[in-house]
Amino acid sequence: MGMKKVASLETNYMKQQEVTMRKAARRKKLLIRRLTVFFILALALSYLVISSFISKNSMLEAKQKEKAELEQKLTNLEKKQATLENEIVKLNDDEYRAKLARRDYFLSKKGEIIFNLPETKKEKEKEKESY
Repeated sequence: MGMKKVASLETNYMKQQEVTMRKAARRKKLLIRRLTVFFILALALSYLVISSFISKNSMLEAKQKEKAELEQKLTNLEKKQATLENEIVKLNDDEYRAKLARRDYFLSKKGEIIFNLPETKKEKEKEKESY
């Protein structure tokens, strides 16, 4: 069977319907374009926000690690300062200075004889701790 051609009616109603359909198709096309642009912008903005968040988070972790290291260094320096202040107090004592002079420089009082005895490891450690 062959297909028969149907003639279109050129009435005002048909022309009006055709114009309405074209307008609806154009609106739909514009809506799709607007939504596409909106989603692209939303995607770009979310990428920027997420990448900024990740970089700030990694920078925060690095700063916290650096803070912990500096706090440890501060603790060590405070211990060293306390040791040095203790040494200053000891060095102001005449008897302590005399003991250091005898031990380190083999100086003696008049009529005094110094004997060097081998020290054990325990005595050396105790002596180092007393500084």
